[in-house]
Amino acid sequence: MSNTDQPNPVPGTVADAQSGNWVDRYAPDWLKPYARLARWDRPIGIWLLFWPCTWGLALAAVANPARGFDWIACVLMFIGAALMRGAGCTFNDIVDRDIDMQVARTRSRPIPSGQVTAKQALIFLVAQALLGAIVLFQFNRFTVIAGVASLVLVAIYPFMKRVTWWPQAFLGLAFSYGALVGWSSQTGGFSVAILLVYFGTIMWVIGYDTIYALQDIEDDALIGVKSTARLFGSKTRPIVGGFYAGAYLLWLVGAIMAGAGLVFFFLSLVAGGLLAWQVWTLDGKVPENPAARFKLNHYVGIALVLALLAEWVW
Repeated sequence: MSNTDQPNPVPGTVADAQSGNWVDRYAPDWLKPYARLARWDRPIGIWLLFWPCTWGLALAAVANPARGFDWIACVLMFIGAALMRGAGCTFNDIVDRDIDMQVARTRSRPIPSGQVTAKQALIFLVAQALLGAIVLFQFNRFTVIAGVASLVLVAIYPFMKRVTWWPQAFLGLAFSYGALVGWSSQTGGFSVAILLVYFGTIMWVIGYDTIYALQDIEDDALIGVKSTARLFGSKTRPIVGGFYAGAYLLWLVGAIMAGAGLVFFFLSLVAGGLLAWQVWTLDGKVPENPAARFKLNHYVGIALVLALLAEWVW
């Protein structure tokens, strides 16, 4: 079944959200459109934004075991990830409202379906950004400046699918930034080790978002939206495999430079295995196959942070 043949979702719900999610079941009616704008009904994006933050925090603990893992910063960064992911999605939906009307998977989103206006969405965007700023200002000056600088990446990302075949690379620059924020919140600066982890995370994001984009490849071709899924075509599996291999290698080298050893190496193989399985079993022609592989990256994030924490404890 192609995207254009997908059945319409239940009125008021979103086609690509899991049926019976907590927003649809429990959120008050006035909140539901805004919760859908922020993707609270699809929390995978929050986790994918949050895990690099924890990698930065855990890597800083490995580099200086006496400092320990900052659990308070971890909680703050989870709240910040939820707010900024919601703000980014809201901004993306404002910018893409005309495109979303033409794609089966996205035309049921709150703005194109008329549940909220662009003006209401903009007010919601500002509210989330202000709350996110309150969280950010709990950290040191360097981290605050770095966090504010990342907003440039967030702002330009929604426009990239119109001008380049590599919008996934720009998403990678923005979604990987948490690694830098996590590290700098503990160290007051950057290092070669965390930069390697950051670049590895960019490659990871390019890989998983290419898999995600396979869901829309037919509609994107019809309306002229660019993506790496369209660019790679029949070579998507080996190219994604190359990005995943590069990501794992950079994570490994970055962690070793920060002081990680055999404990991290062996436990991180779990994350490497999950990446390899995604590529091995990926089939863009099978409905739900790309979505399931994309969501598996949540467990890649968990595996890496646990490997770093185990190294720190050891």
